[in-house]
Parts: sequence; structure tokens; C-alpha cells
Amino acid sequence: MSHHCNQNPIVSAAIYPPIGVMRVGNSPDEFFIGPEVDTLIPRDTQYYRDRTGALKRQAARFRIYGLDAEGNVVKELVSDEQTSITWRARLANQKASWYEFQLALDIPEAAEADPSLLRNLNVEDRNALLIDGGECQISGTSSGCGCSRFEGRFQGKKVYLGEMRTDEQGRLIMLGGHGVSENPQGHEAVTFGNNEGWYDDTSDGPVMASVEYQGKCLTVKPAWVICAPPDYAPMQKSPRTMWDLMRQVAVDADMLPAPSGKPSFSKDILPIFQRMTNLQWVNAGFAAGFGWHSPFDFTSKEWISRLNDNSDTWREARRNLFNNFRQVEKVEKITPEGKKNVWDPQFAASAPQLWPWLYGDAMSVDADDSPRQFVTLTDIQLHMLQQWSNGDFESDYDPKYQPPMDLDDVPLAQQPDMLTKAAMEFCLADAFHPGCEMTWPMRTAGLYSEAFRLNHAQNTAPTHGTNYGVEMTPAIALHSSGPILTGQVAGGITRWMAIPWQTDTASCRDGYNAAYDPYLPTFWPARVPNNVLTEQNYHAVIDECLSPEVRQAAFNDRALWLDDLPIPPDTKPKELYQAQINSMVSNFADLAVVLPKSEPGVTGFPTTMQVGIAPHTPVPQTEKLMTSGHGKQGVRPDLSQTDKAHRRSRKR
Repeated sequence: MSHHCNQNPIVSAAIYPPIGVMRVGNSPDEFFIGPEVDTLIPRDTQYYRDRTGALKRQAARFRIYGLDAEGNVVKELVSDEQTSITWRARLANQKASWYEFQLALDIPEAAEADPSLLRNLNVEDRNALLIDGGECQISGTSSGCGCSRFEGRFQGKKVYLGEMRTDEQGRLIMLGGHGVSENPQGHEAVTFGNNEGWYDDTSDGPVMASVEYQGKCLTVKPAWVICAPPDYAPMQKSPRTMWDLMRQVAVDADMLPAPSGKPSFSKDILPIFQRMTNLQWVNAGFAAGFGWHSPFDFTSKEWISRLNDNSDTWREARRNLFNNFRQVEKVEKITPEGKKNVWDPQFAASAPQLWPWLYGDAMSVDADDSPRQFVTLTDIQLHMLQQWSNGDFESDYDPKYQPPMDLDDVPLAQQPDMLTKAAMEFCLADAFHPGCEMTWPMRTAGLYSEAFRLNHAQNTAPTHGTNYGVEMTPAIALHSSGPILTGQVAGGITRWMAIPWQTDTASCRDGYNAAYDPYLPTFWPARVPNNVLTEQNYHAVIDECLSPEVRQAAFNDRALWLDDLPIPPDTKPKELYQAQINSMVSNFADLAVVLPKSEPGVTGFPTTMQVGIAPHTPVPQTEKLMTSGHGKQGVRPDLSQTDKAHRRSRKR
């Protein structure tokens, strides 16, 4: 496909995506490129694992687009006879030198939470806790890692954070860490988010480029890269993605115009419904409520036909469905930077059965009436659903439509927006408690220089938290001279996250109130599965020699995803949680990745099912490790005293 779009002179350039996403993996050398289109593309196990079964890293690839005086795309700039590109990037991990996560600091409930004190408060040399990978640069085409490695130190111990490469066109490929997390003193992790003496090898930082085009140096808008945990369910998107949230922030701050006109059923409405149905493959509650042959199987032809009909025939049905979504009223407030911000919900129905069935920022194990106990869709999403409910939408569903499977399938002028959307739609904006890839500062308008693009500090070298005192408060965090509104530094995005990431990923589960439902609501199922269809059960489902009852029972039987973690057989139930989060540190790559399997001739069940595929046979666990009669470990066993305190302060 030609790189050319229009023939206007190129006067500047911009890097896309504005925020790229790397993910850790334990494969020494192999990796894959992260999503560059927003299509859910089926892949096999070999795409995500190497021959040994190790999990490949997800790389973030960055491109440069030449822009005319109006900011329109002229062409993609690649390394060739006309164009010279030098990439620069910096990675850092500030987690151990930053502040504890207790609760998102931009919600009212933060006032009730435990104070967010400096992590490792008793360590005087704060620089020893800050892993600064330094700045590296690279140019040319098909450049290997060479000297472009990001390495820092944690209390004297060398830590690898990632490396830079270029592809055959001179585009930048960024790779993050290998998922190495450790306490050098040998102490075990004890909680989900604030483990003393620990480090991990996630990171983030600026991505910049110097471009000389036809003998002229161009101004280039910079980008950012983050390193996140693995995506264990790559065929899933959450009902509210990070792209949805960032779009709302940009519209509220007048960085983007609000959507106008009628929403598209196929682009704006159907995805919300189908994302809930697709969560059937990662949560047993969603499987019962939204899955195959359930009351709300929104992937069925019957439902799609009904939802796409904008006549009065289904008006009451549309209204009925719309009323199932958790509604929210908002009021304006003045933020420290003086801008009005309307994201903060003052009221939201706190009933857990309202959609989506996801925990929210102020989630408390002992649920209360906080409007942030559960997730609410964005204003834009709810407004479009309201229009749809009224029949005011484009009935444009085309069953023959083929979405783009590759960026070259996208018109050049639309490629930057597609890269932006692809990177952020596969990130979560579920509960920022603290979150999977990024957390609550991402909804602060002052974090951005423009829609989706972070504002860089003048000096992006990483800093530790002592400049702000022993405790991080909402007032400090959101002050005009605070760490969010003064421009970002390397490590400035991931520092708000849990340390190490494995303990948080292994803690975010479902059905905390088993008296209500053992599987619902849930944390982060689109990235961190709760319950999966195992390969063994899948083979039973497609075996037509078995009775329909046996096949149905196999289909409905969803195994606990965390059961694949090896646990010592003598582990007592009250010790199980701590054993699991520590096992996750060493064995995160052995957990199943939920991938599609197809059996076109199968009858009575979906021809394509998503199956939890582990690299080896799961380690069996004894009956005494089960936490309830139905064998589910999603509700924590007898918590340690530390975690009982966490309950009181709204922690998981």
C-alpha cells in the first residue's frame, strides 16, 4: 500500500500511537507486535508462546507521520533516501520509591482510606529504590538490540527494563521487561499492592524522534510507552476501555469535539453489548447471563437483528435494555488547575445487578452504597445508548462487513487514529484499584498535551517521591505544582500501580460477596480471567458421541483460572491467598491464555469457543484448598490481619 495520501508540503510530524503498550513475557528472545488495528484477531497459541511454552513479550511499535500545515496526514515517514530518523526513549520504574496505593486519590472516598505513605519509608537512600533505565537512541533499519538496552539498579542489583529495535522500515520497536519481580532480602509478598522491599520490571517513559526530511529538520510530537502485565485474554475488550475513558476526558476538556449526529449501531452500540457477551469466556457469571443460549446472548442473529431495528417495533425492548445500565448523574466541579471537570459521579445506582457487572474504583469487599462501588460507562457511551433507546441511530449492521485485519487495510489518513484506538482499546478502564495497565491519573485532563497524548516534563529524568513529603494526598497529587499536572517523567505513569504487578493480578477476582453471587461482580476479566473453559472440557463439548447432557455440563463447567498456579500440597486454607500471590511471581507465564478454538461441524454449541490454554498440564490442587462448596477460590480464604485491615480501608 502506498504511503502517500496528499501532496501538500510536510511541515511537521507526529509519533503514533501517542501511548504505546508493551507487555512483559518470560520468553528470552521472542515477541509479537501489539495490536495496530482495533479488530479482535484470532491467533493460535504459537503467536503468544515460544516453542518451550514461555510467554512472548508484547512489543509496542511506533510510526512517524508527516503532517501538512493544517495537521493533515501527508504520508508515513520511514527511513529511506529522503528521510533520516533517530529514535530516543527513556524507561524507568519508580514504584518502590513512590507512594503506596490505597485508593484512587481523585474520588471522595480517598479521604476515608489509609494514608498513601512513601513505600519503603525506612530506606534513606531513595535513589537506590528508583530503577532508572536511562535514555537510549537508535536509528537505521532492522536494528537489533545492541547497546540500546535499558538497565537500572534496585539497591545495587541490576534490573533489565527493556530494549529498542527498528523494523525493516525504520519504525521503532520497544520491548519491556521479562516479568522479573523480586524481594532481594527473600521476604514473601503479603498483600496485593504495597509489598515492601520488592521491585518489578515494568516501566514507562517518553518516546521521541529527530527527523530530517528532504534536508529539513522537522518538529516531531513525542509519544509515551508503558510496560504492563500480560494480556491473558487477547480476544476480549471491556465494556468501557481506556480509549473510551480518554476520549471522554478529551471531550470534557474541549480537546476533541463531542460526537454529534446519530450513533452508528455497528460501531457505537453493538460493541458495548457484545463485549458483555464475550466475557462469557472469562467469567462464569457472564457466561450464565450473557453467554451462549443465555437470555442476553448479544452475538446471536436474533438479538443483533432486534437491536439493529430502529423502528418502533422494538422501542420498549430497547428502553428496557437501556434501563439495565447503571446510570449516573454528574455535576461540575472546580479542579486545582481551575478547569471544570464533569467526570465525577455524584450519584449512581449501586445495585450490583445493573450493567456492567464490574467492580469500581471505591470497591469495598463489604459493599456499601458508594456510587463508585461499581463501574459506570462513560457519558458518551450512555448518551449514545440513550439515543439508541429512542430509535435515533443508524441501523447500519452488515453481516458481510470485514473489519481491517492489518494497518495497511486502513486508509492512510485514518491510520494515526486507528493506532491510537488499537493501543488503548485493549487496555482497561475498569476499577482503578489501581488498574491493569494504567490508573486514575489518566482521567485528569491536565495530564495531556492534546487528546490521548501525554504532556512531557521539560526534563523527563525519573524522580522519587520525597519532593512531596512522606504522604501523598489528593491535594498534593492534583495541585498545579504536583506530580500529575507538571508534565510526566520516565516511570511517572506506572509508579501509581501495585508492586509487584503479579500480586495484584492474582488478587483481582470475582464474587467477593458469595451470598449474592460467587462469580459476580468481577475485577478486570477482559485481561485477567476468573473462570475458563478448559481444553479437557472443550474436547468433551465437541465430542458428539457423548450425551447432550454430558456435553452441556462440560460446557457450563468453568474452571478457576488461578488453579494452574502450583501451590505446596500442605498449604492450609488460611494460607492459600498468600501462597497464590507468591506463586504468581514465579509462575505467571504458566497460567492459561484464553484463545479461540473452532470446530465448524459441531452442533448444539458455538462453532468457535474461547478456551483457556496452558503451556502444560495444570498442577492438581487438593480438596482442602477449596474455599467453598463449589470449589471456587475467587473469594479469599481467611485473610491475614493485614488484609483484614485492607478491607476496612476499601482495599481488596
